[in-house]
Amino acid sequence: MFLAYAAHKNFIVFQMDVKSAFLNGVLKKEVYVSQPEGFVSFENPNYVYFLDKALYGLKQAPRAWYDALSSFLVKSGFSKGKIDTTLFIKREKKDIILVQIYVDDIIFGSTNPKYCQNFSALMSKHFQMSMMGQMNFFLGLQVKQLQTGIFINQSKYISDILRKYQMEKSSPMKTPMSSTLKLHSDPHGKEVNATIYRGMIGSLMYLTASRPDIMFSTFLCARFQAKPKESHLAAVKQIFRYLKGNADLGLWYPKETGFELTAYSDADHAGNMLDRKSTSGHIQFLGDRLVSWASKKQNCMSTSTAEAEYVAAAS
Repeated sequence: MFLAYAAHKNFIVFQMDVKSAFLNGVLKKEVYVSQPEGFVSFENPNYVYFLDKALYGLKQAPRAWYDALSSFLVKSGFSKGKIDTTLFIKREKKDIILVQIYVDDIIFGSTNPKYCQNFSALMSKHFQMSMMGQMNFFLGLQVKQLQTGIFINQSKYISDILRKYQMEKSSPMKTPMSSTLKLHSDPHGKEVNATIYRGMIGSLMYLTASRPDIMFSTFLCARFQAKPKESHLAAVKQIFRYLKGNADLGLWYPKETGFELTAYSDADHAGNMLDRKSTSGHIQFLGDRLVSWASKKQNCMSTSTAEAEYVAAAS
């Protein structure tokens, strides 16, 4: 959503990193830690430390840091997103500044370059920051900021997972999954290494952040992670072979194409071979920019095609 709006205006998106981010978090509960090796007190070796602030390794640390940063941004005039609470917005007359945080990584942009400079100075004054310049790589996403729009893809990540699972020399496929394929539990099939299968599924699930074309096939194969068989592994390998032939595909966010929200939904009827439940699919566009997509098995069992479509639309 952040990049979809950034493409709509004359945005240039920048990236910054917070140094020792978790050390800025204030703990709301009492937490004690043992004395670290090499720093044990000779006088009181059995004592423990009472933590005043968060420390790396604590499960409370990410939440404490988020609370500290979000409180600071709200006090600085930003409003928190109602749906995405990691998105912060500030309006200055006709201009706007957007800030997206992911743990200690922050991306931001504005319709006015002056506000980007002001935000950078504001953050550097209160936290130890390192500016990383114009964003071109973020959390595995390759981002190309052009005059006509923004292009996002994960071609480098695809080449990495193809090499990891020894699929870089495989022949490419035109589609991620055959439309006639009906996966089921395959009780008489030969079992395969579940750890490798789950690793392949996890790699594909991360890739769906920029590749909605493999969403349905990936999550269909993910249903068989408990006891994967050769038939399931063959389906996963076809997705990898499809990616090999289409590694450079991604999301294109053109500039100045409107800001209307349009949603589409669809569903199959009783497509799951195990429990006869239907699968919902939906996508949302902001103008001509795809901002949200999903494929998920329905929680209820639909008795007709019309009911399956209504469940998909309602969700």
